[in-house]
Amino acid sequence: MGRICVFLGTGFEEIEALTVVDLLRRDKLDVVMVSIDNKDTVTGSHGITVAADIKYVDVDFNTVEMLVLPGGSPGTENLEKHRELTEQIREFNLAHKKIAAICAAPRILGKMGILMGKRAVCFPGNEEYLQGASLSEDEVVTDGHITTSRGMGTSIPFALELIKLLDCKEAAEAFKHKIVYGH
Repeated sequence: MGRICVFLGTGFEEIEALTVVDLLRRDKLDVVMVSIDNKDTVTGSHGITVAADIKYVDVDFNTVEMLVLPGGSPGTENLEKHRELTEQIREFNLAHKKIAAICAAPRILGKMGILMGKRAVCFPGNEEYLQGASLSEDEVVTDGHITTSRGMGTSIPFALELIKLLDCKEAAEAFKHKIVYGH
């Protein structure tokens, strides 16, 4: 099993990033928070500063199984402006490796043409950027190697979907019950 990278740019949505990191670590998956600014800490959109696990320049993408893009403002814009990251997204897409994005971040994939012909969701108001996608209002949608989710309120189902994809459906169901989600 490879590493999962959750990318943090200044202004990232804290709940979307940290819920994924928390639940995947509880499942003993190798998930790291990556500072795209190559700084030791990154401040989210609500002033919460988080210590990154690794700087972008130090990531060995040959060992990475999934890229995770949290939303937030200006976090999404900062991810989109990071040329090396968008090139890595393009390479992952061409290799059909797993890419996940939540909230406004699916618009990055949409603008890159990655969602063409795929089912996808995003934060309301960003639909115009999901070029060629078949839009849904589900909390989370996985179509092939791409997973998208709607926003902060769908962070837990998003993380559970990633556990299902990276581990198994039974692990995701077990975590759902363990954290008393949906009861």
